[in-house]
Amino acid sequence: MEQGFVKVAAVTPKIRVADPVYNRTVICECMEKACGEGAKIILFPELCLTGYTCGDLFLQQLLLKQASEQLLRVAEATRDMDALVMVGLPVERAGKLYNVAAVLSHGEILGMVPKANIPSYAEFYEGRHFSEGNREPVQFTFEGKRIPFGTNLLFSCEEMEGLTVGCEICEDLWVANPPGTNHALMGATVIANLSASNETVGKDEYRELLVKSSSARLICGYIYASAGEGESTQDLVFGGHNLIAENGIILAQAKRFQGQTVYADLDIQRILSERRRMGTFGKESQAAYVVVPFHLKKEETKLSRSFGCMPFVPTDEEKRNRRCEEILSIQSYGLKKRYEHTGLSVAVVGISGGLDSTLALLVTVRTFDMLGLDRKGIVAVTMPCFGTTDRTYDNACRLAKTFGTTLLEIDIKEAVSIHFRDIGQNPEKHDVTYENGQARERTQVLMDIANRMNGLVIGTGDMSELALGWATYNGDHMSMYGVNAGVPKTLVRHLVQYYAETCGEKELAEVLDNVLDTPVSPELLPPVNGVIAQKTEELVGPYELHDFFLYYMLRCGFPPAKVYRVAKLAFAGQYSEDVIRKWLKNFYRRFFSQQFKRSCLPDGPKVGSVALSPRGDLRMPSDACVRIWMDDAERL
Repeated sequence: MEQGFVKVAAVTPKIRVADPVYNRTVICECMEKACGEGAKIILFPELCLTGYTCGDLFLQQLLLKQASEQLLRVAEATRDMDALVMVGLPVERAGKLYNVAAVLSHGEILGMVPKANIPSYAEFYEGRHFSEGNREPVQFTFEGKRIPFGTNLLFSCEEMEGLTVGCEICEDLWVANPPGTNHALMGATVIANLSASNETVGKDEYRELLVKSSSARLICGYIYASAGEGESTQDLVFGGHNLIAENGIILAQAKRFQGQTVYADLDIQRILSERRRMGTFGKESQAAYVVVPFHLKKEETKLSRSFGCMPFVPTDEEKRNRRCEEILSIQSYGLKKRYEHTGLSVAVVGISGGLDSTLALLVTVRTFDMLGLDRKGIVAVTMPCFGTTDRTYDNACRLAKTFGTTLLEIDIKEAVSIHFRDIGQNPEKHDVTYENGQARERTQVLMDIANRMNGLVIGTGDMSELALGWATYNGDHMSMYGVNAGVPKTLVRHLVQYYAETCGEKELAEVLDNVLDTPVSPELLPPVNGVIAQKTEELVGPYELHDFFLYYMLRCGFPPAKVYRVAKLAFAGQYSEDVIRKWLKNFYRRFFSQQFKRSCLPDGPKVGSVALSPRGDLRMPSDACVRIWMDDAERL
């Protein structure tokens, strides 16, 4: 439960129809096992104490009495369990029968949530037995104890801020206005659905879609436990299709017909962060609600949830290729609009033979092809200076020629040397002035060429460099349209690789492969024995770490301690804890101190859910203090 994580379980016990005594025993066994696995919220299927398929036996007083008695024994079994448990059963109240979710914790029945929508169509005939549940909660005497009874019940954990649970029952999810909508608007961060959804061909896909979309639309965790083996197969078959989702992502899913219990770690803090970020989440419901407190021990959840080390890059190859094509299209269409608006036909791109400038060049080529413009209008400018190596120079020239663009070579050594003389810079002193002087000279050359040829300078810098401020202010930081501004470094590599694999041109693919194999470097320091001496990731840290930090800080709102925790899991065996801690602190220092560079960015397209544009996603003051973030990081 520390840092917002809570382990939950969706359980399908193998029951017997109309045998509450037996069902109580297997429910208690499953409950104890789930609790032993660390689950704090344990969900069982609809009517699991009796079985969903009892039919007219639901009208038998003996069955109802036995179900109530066995529920008391299940509740007693929770006395020493640190969990919130939800069990389905039929309950009679005021002469009517209800399909109910009983919510249990520490030996008590905290409340009962009746099913709001009773299906009586196709294979369902619940209306024959059950009444529609009352929305506004009332006090109900059950086996001598007064408990709240109604759909509009929420259960809030006293020890964990934001952990509030609401219940739906099966059909409630499938209707046009599910109760879960109001639950979420009233503060529920977790929706639990006790279900008995039978299997028909293709129904599993629709069920999964409903759970995913509900968790996305309501910005919540969604636990779905469905009936399975043991139900009557007289007319229907139940597959035990258990699902757990969070914010539109399926975290765990049972294989049908195998009676699997599934576990997942819901992140309540992330849900709350997403709701804060999304200003249109919705107004509070005006419905009357009762909030029932429950208690859990505050302890660290042993995480079984996985965190991919490259959150910007899909692991599935097919999905990754589809993502790459989509991003290239967004970049190209953004630039296309700019050319249509300006009526220009010349693009000036500074090419270094590195990944970023390569991506900018191929995006520009795609744009010109879409517009039907001559590729010769793309002026690819290579500007060798003190740090340029033969390898990158050759790659830059080959790229320009292979794409059929206009290659322009301008050696800037003399111009930079004159500039150093004018400002009194010792050329033997390889400091920040030595480096930035070259970067600014290159930008000046590109801008002036664009002016002379009536074109636009296409920016090459990527989002990771902007996050770290690894760009020369008014140097490579500036352009007339930054096509890579929304693309993190870890994704740049995959975009270039995708282009190499799909371009269908052998020579071009060979050059791109060579670029991919070249160390990332601004090449502003003289090479050693002809080899790149200045490797960016040795200076600022591995980009895969920084992209990971960026995603979980901005997209998920994690504080440094939580970013560090999940980074250790994601990069286990790849980076030591000390290395992760070192670069995490460096990331926060640079991210806050370099906002002034991002505050005056040129235009460029947003491509993903994380973006740094001062006009869009990140409206951050340039002089924001990093102290509280660094204090949190220093405690690691």
